[in-house]
Amino acid sequence: MLREKLKGYNVILASGSPRRQQYLKELDIDFEVRLKDVEEIYPETLRGAEITDFLALLKASALTDIAGNDIVITSDTIVWYNNRALGKPKDYDDALAMLTALSGNTHKVITSVCLKTINNTVVFNETTSVTFNTLSEEEIKYYLDNYKPFDKAGAYGIQEWIGLVAIAEIQGSYANVVGLPIDKLYHHLKEIAFGI
Repeated sequence: MLREKLKGYNVILASGSPRRQQYLKELDIDFEVRLKDVEEIYPETLRGAEITDFLALLKASALTDIAGNDIVITSDTIVWYNNRALGKPKDYDDALAMLTALSGNTHKVITSVCLKTINNTVVFNETTSVTFNTLSEEEIKYYLDNYKPFDKAGAYGIQEWIGLVAIAEIQGSYANVVGLPIDKLYHHLKEIAFGI
């Protein structure tokens, strides 16, 4: 249904994330991937969803050559724990420190999405609460050695091994933890397509 309604639009996903690309494929809509390098720096005064909103908008603003029928989708995800943002780890030791901190505790996964057309820009976000079981150092190192989650916020992918053994509880959207609140995105794309 949405695929038919979006036929007059060119949907552009400005993300190299294979997980976000897979979710859009599963929505059964045509889209292209267009990447633009953006330095992901934000004001230190921002907190929680303010950070991801800012970065999603920053990524959308970097695509300046959009046409009248383009819909640009950008997104940003952080893990928010102990009043600080955990983005992608800098290296192995940073990833080890992140997962050690998350072990046995509850954190929030925050994802913001920006939809940009030539006439309008909309930013929305989703927050999911995730509680980890306590993990041993051996288990954390096994995950890091075998799955190398260095391109993921908070140094983990819930769809991988760690999601099977470490997740005690989730409150909110699972898809959001993977990296895209797909239900909200569907709703917003439907509004554009139906002109609501």
